[in-house]
Amino acid sequence: MRTLPNVWAVPNVWISARHSEHAVGFPYIRHAIASTKESPSGSLNDLRGKAIPYDGHVTGTAEHRQEHPAPRVIAHRGASGYRPEHSRAAYELAIEQGADAIEPDVVVSADGELVLRHENALTDTTDVAEHPEFADRRTTKTVDGIEHTGWFAEDFTWLELRTLRLRERIPPLRPANTEYTDERMLRLEDLLALLEGTGVTLVAELKHPTYFASIGHDLGALFAERMRASGWADRPDRVVVECFEESVLHEVRARGVQGRLVYLMMAGQSAPDLVERDGAAALTYRDQLLPGQLVRLRERGIDGISLSKGFLLEDGADALIERMHGLGFDTFTFTLRPENAFLDERFRSAEDTSGDAGVTIDLAEHGIGTGRASMRWLAEHGRWQDEWRAIMSTGVRWVFVDHPDLPHRITRD
Repeated sequence: MRTLPNVWAVPNVWISARHSEHAVGFPYIRHAIASTKESPSGSLNDLRGKAIPYDGHVTGTAEHRQEHPAPRVIAHRGASGYRPEHSRAAYELAIEQGADAIEPDVVVSADGELVLRHENALTDTTDVAEHPEFADRRTTKTVDGIEHTGWFAEDFTWLELRTLRLRERIPPLRPANTEYTDERMLRLEDLLALLEGTGVTLVAELKHPTYFASIGHDLGALFAERMRASGWADRPDRVVVECFEESVLHEVRARGVQGRLVYLMMAGQSAPDLVERDGAAALTYRDQLLPGQLVRLRERGIDGISLSKGFLLEDGADALIERMHGLGFDTFTFTLRPENAFLDERFRSAEDTSGDAGVTIDLAEHGIGTGRASMRWLAEHGRWQDEWRAIMSTGVRWVFVDHPDLPHRITRD
């Protein structure tokens, strides 16, 4: 069991290192002092099918780099760069900005409702700590081998969860999102109703199925039942189901949900269901990208692979994507964000060191660079266009983004 350290202790600031690559090269920020700029919205309709050239020598040589159609855009937790994640406002804005798909994360309440939250922990993204009636439910749990302290969705009924208000996860980086203070939690069926008639694809991520099974909730069965009840189980062209655990994907298909099954992979980690079964001998996600393992995944019926973006900034990424396409996989990557905090170090903008820097942190201490940097700079948009071009030029077909309006700028520029 690993206990999360509370790191980056500065006045009014603390940052915890969890799934740093999932956070795209930088740990999630809970409370800090910074600012960021909101970018204008726009339609993605003129992006689809256009070529994305890139010759930046990041993931391959210019001599072998090909031009590829622009990938389709998945609004990650809705338009979460502009609205609190998984809120109705975030989903509605994603549709308005022309996202091809919307990604909800699915967890379970005490009474078996499928709730849309990025994780089962509620502390960082709701006002639960401000509710004295729920103070006694604060607890410590181990989920997928990581210890967390706070409040958890599975300890609340749906009616109780509806009394909470959603909050922005990273207010120092996205202060405009803090203006949306009256958003409430949604269930899977609420989003499905919102997507009716839009043509937008559902990309549903099932969270922590092994953990939920250990406390008596069959996430795969619950998801399949809700999809059938909502009339979405037989829409293979509109449904993608993804998870960091392969086993639940097969369960969902066996229970009648027609759609593409996508296996999520994070560098430096192993799938929780494999760890549960094989312990220390469990294959890592990187092991599962070896040619023989990819063939076995395809033979077992996995339709797509979704890679944390660091994989696509490595040498040989073009060949990896080409190999997966050759095997019949669809390809995805997560998550593209424009702020310096989330960019690969090679694509961050230069910091203006004149004047008062405000709160600063030691980048080397936290493994994200050298020297010190201000929280203000971390919130600024860096050279995100160059990073995104490098990733898109591998030929990956779907990209997760927090700002669904931004990708069209790459072809427009």
